[in-house]
Amino acid sequence: MTLLDSDTGLAPLEFAVTKNLAAKSPAQRDEILANPGFGTNFTDHMVDICWSSRGGWHRPRVQPYGPISLDPAAAVLHYGQEIFEGIKAYRHQDGSIHTFRPDQNGRRLQRSARRLALPELPVEYFIQSLRELVAVDGAWVPSGQDQSLYLRPFMFAREAFLGVRPAQKVAYYVIASPAGAYFHGGVNPVTIWLSEDYARAGKGGTGAAKTGGNYAASLLPQSEAYEHGCDQVVFLDGDGNVEELGGMNVIFVMKDGTLVTPESPSILEGITRDSILQLARDRGHTVHGRSVSLAEWREGVASGDIVEVFACGTAAVVTPIGTLKGKDFIDEQPTGELALSLREELTDIQYGRREDKHGWLLKLDS
Repeated sequence: MTLLDSDTGLAPLEFAVTKNLAAKSPAQRDEILANPGFGTNFTDHMVDICWSSRGGWHRPRVQPYGPISLDPAAAVLHYGQEIFEGIKAYRHQDGSIHTFRPDQNGRRLQRSARRLALPELPVEYFIQSLRELVAVDGAWVPSGQDQSLYLRPFMFAREAFLGVRPAQKVAYYVIASPAGAYFHGGVNPVTIWLSEDYARAGKGGTGAAKTGGNYAASLLPQSEAYEHGCDQVVFLDGDGNVEELGGMNVIFVMKDGTLVTPESPSILEGITRDSILQLARDRGHTVHGRSVSLAEWREGVASGDIVEVFACGTAAVVTPIGTLKGKDFIDEQPTGELALSLREELTDIQYGRREDKHGWLLKLDS
């Protein structure tokens, strides 16, 4: 198959396709899509592309979803040389399948690869890999309210070598999982735990890369958040500035309508955040990316200078923050209409219910 756009600079990869002889029946698939959950069920196939220092990107294929065979000395198992992305495919009312700003996900994967000393997959190949999988597993894209197909591209060092250096053999995969509505019963404000003992990333670290180690570092504080009755955890940098949640960016709405979001070299650049902020600019809001201290957050809420706080990311899109908890305080957060209004606008674009003025959507199926 050669499903790459014709105006790209690279010739498309020639994928070999091996159909899964044990694929789910339409009835089995429909049963899963009726209540897909999130990240627990997977489609019948996956993309697999190899890379080596000698051969570059080669042997692209779509094959049955299944276990990956690794040598016990594979570098990823010892040094964590791994990155990933998260992106969705949406079924529109006419049955067509689209994704949202995949070029930005592809570029972010390249930035992550650069930081983790992995090869940079061309954006053209990244987009083609999504198309190749959807061409085979398009029936897995659900059509229910707020449902989507969550696509998980990932790359890791598979060379069997225990020396400490960048791997010379790497694997790139794409798997997919049908996803239901993130919120059941409507979008409700969440309670956030302030992590004061643990950091997600440090200056000069891997915070701006989408790598598993950052998420592994967030799991213990996330467990601490659960112990304190909280839904999510928010991290600070070493200077007391707000960074992000375990997997979402934070946005503050000021009383003059300005939107402020924490920005630093150790924060992952969120594509959902960027899109939300652009929609806010379209409405005439001023947007600033800058450092935001915990003190400014708490004092701004207390004084009324901050009128709304919300988080945003691929899975949940937008989540209002209703309470911030620390070891010795509980701050109720103001909630308003802007966050949910922006969420509605963004999801309407993604599902084809509203005009895509910025050209963010890309049709995946032929």
